[in-house]
Amino acid sequence: MPDSTDLAILRLLQQDATLSVQAIAERIHLTTSPCWRRIQALEAAGFIRRRVALLNRQPLALGVDVFVFIRTNEHNDAWLDDFTNTVAQLPEIVEAYRMSGEVDYLLRVVVGDIADYDRFYKRLVSRIKLADVSSSFAMEQLKYTTELPI
Repeated sequence: MPDSTDLAILRLLQQDATLSVQAIAERIHLTTSPCWRRIQALEAAGFIRRRVALLNRQPLALGVDVFVFIRTNEHNDAWLDDFTNTVAQLPEIVEAYRMSGEVDYLLRVVVGDIADYDRFYKRLVSRIKLADVSSSFAMEQLKYTTELPI
């Protein structure tokens, strides 16, 4: 488990992955070399998966979130492999979860409009056998963050 200094580094990187090692070191009151070693150790230990840029969806005309609820009658390894491969091949799917309860899988799909979603839906159902698919369109995003509560 990371110590309090490591957690401070992780919090800073979650907020801005472009911070230089020097800037991070200054904010947590370390010198550059020990800070760099800590970051390297956090990456090697798997606490940092990768560093990315978060894009603004509106100028890219990708402002619609669709939550897709999937039920299946297939509960075997072969179907799950096919489903996982299908999910990986459809870039509109930005999150996918296997669920407990009445719904087997939940997808978050990002598209530009309802017509884009319809095209996505047709590709999805043509690739994998599903018992039931229902969708809900998000009306307003009240909170969105990639920062974990550490």
